[in-house]
Amino acid sequence: MLWTRKEGDVHIFKGHFLDIPNRRVIDGEMHIRQGRIAAIIPLEGIQADAPYYLPGFIDSHVHIESSMMVPAEFARIAVEHGTTGVITDPHEIGNVLGVEGIDFMLRSSKLVKFNFLFGAPSCVPSCNAAFETSGAVLDGAAIEELMARPDIGYLAEMMNYPGVLNEDPEVMRKIKAALASGKRVDGHAPGLLGEARRNYAVAGVSSDHECATTEEGRECIEAGMMLQIREGSAAKNYEALIPLLSEYPDRIMFCTDDCHPSDLIRGHIDRIVRRAIRDGYDIWDILTAACINPIRHYGLDWGTLQVGDPANFTSISDLTPTFRVRKTYIRGVKVFSQNSYFKSIESQRKSIESQLSMLNDYPNRFEAEPLTEADIALPVEAGDDVHVIMAEDGSLLTGHQTIHVTGNPFVDAQHNWGEVQKIVVVNRYTKGARPAVGLIRGFGLKDGAMAATIAHDCHNIVAIGSDDRQLLRAINRVIKMKGGAVATAGDEMASLPLPIGGLISPLNGHEIAFRSTELHEVVKRAGCPLHAPFITMAFMCLPVIPSLKITDKGLFDSEHFEFINK
Repeated sequence: MLWTRKEGDVHIFKGHFLDIPNRRVIDGEMHIRQGRIAAIIPLEGIQADAPYYLPGFIDSHVHIESSMMVPAEFARIAVEHGTTGVITDPHEIGNVLGVEGIDFMLRSSKLVKFNFLFGAPSCVPSCNAAFETSGAVLDGAAIEELMARPDIGYLAEMMNYPGVLNEDPEVMRKIKAALASGKRVDGHAPGLLGEARRNYAVAGVSSDHECATTEEGRECIEAGMMLQIREGSAAKNYEALIPLLSEYPDRIMFCTDDCHPSDLIRGHIDRIVRRAIRDGYDIWDILTAACINPIRHYGLDWGTLQVGDPANFTSISDLTPTFRVRKTYIRGVKVFSQNSYFKSIESQRKSIESQLSMLNDYPNRFEAEPLTEADIALPVEAGDDVHVIMAEDGSLLTGHQTIHVTGNPFVDAQHNWGEVQKIVVVNRYTKGARPAVGLIRGFGLKDGAMAATIAHDCHNIVAIGSDDRQLLRAINRVIKMKGGAVATAGDEMASLPLPIGGLISPLNGHEIAFRSTELHEVVKRAGCPLHAPFITMAFMCLPVIPSLKITDKGLFDSEHFEFINK
């Protein structure tokens, strides 16, 4: 049975149409003319196995850089899962390249049929320049300029919630610029409750993806904010927050925040939708959160499958937890079909070809030079007290252990051989900068190392290794590539070059996912027990998360906000 046909300039679709705003299914035909829905006509006799049509899924908060793909390639993979749009914060590349990085993402996004809403990163750098070195600064004046641009749709996650609550002039200037332009302000305020939460909302912040408990989520909504249920590659809050969907279906959106390549190729917002259906939540509540609320909240003309709307929609096999995405359309043009294998290959070729003119000169900021063993030396003598970062699997939080050394810290001091290892952070923005060297436990590398320029939020080089030889192999390979990720195990080495800002690869999404998986497998062979070692390592550099971290300027006590001398 053919479910689509063309009559003149009208493209006609037959099946079950999900009218989510009115919570009903219309059996019949949909007419598309010039990229918009011209009519939806009820008909009798539509077969049960006909496709179900619904507005495309929307990711309400994602950093595309976390996929290590350019926006055009991210979109090509996302449409395979029924996603037709994303609300995206170029925070990571903004920390490396500032406005130049944001403009690169915008140019890439225009190469494909997809819906992007780009925000202006509100916290570049994420903390005081005295604590770490970033590649760029976006101050209040820069944000005002970005908010005046039509291609910037909102002020992205305001992580400096203490600055909001204390009415810091620079922070309030950024929020005022967004509100004066009629644009939303996204939030980021983990653990904020009571009067502080209400004041955060009153200041103009209208959403939050950092709530981790039911209580937090409910207070966020009752303060007047939209609650974003996050189910990403690292942070997962579905379990705690999904019960609120039945209470506040119009106040909830779904997001992934950080969606890594090996996860994105397997699923996107569709995975959250399937899980919620399987868990027994109302289908209309689920689809309202997945398809409608982001469009309403940000005031977007992306379509909700109503007459007059842009024809952005997906067709799925059924409404069960095992539904398959059959086809995806953007402005009436088919951008994915599960049966068009050749066309899928062809779309990859076109995606790569369309980017070639942009990728002749990779935008980057990289001044680091090869290191020697002397550069990463860590002088420790008997009688010293050394500070050790204690990493835990599945957590961005770290412990802080102080050890009184009686000899070699890699052999003695309460730990088995190899349990305490060096962690090195190299400032990649300043030529000749001295690396910061510390100690860490939890990575368990026996004869190997890992290094990357994905190191939140300033994205300097971070590396952990079993010994100096392996550390230098990995670090210097990253430097030679001018950004990327490297893993070693014995004499084996795997690498993923990320020449675009040290964060993004020009390769196709499936190749990036394959290489990312290979890196993890090499690290595992080197003895690392962590589920997501590169993600965990990246957050060892973020000084705003307790308790002990390391930046390019040294070991940092996040609880007392001060450096540790040794």
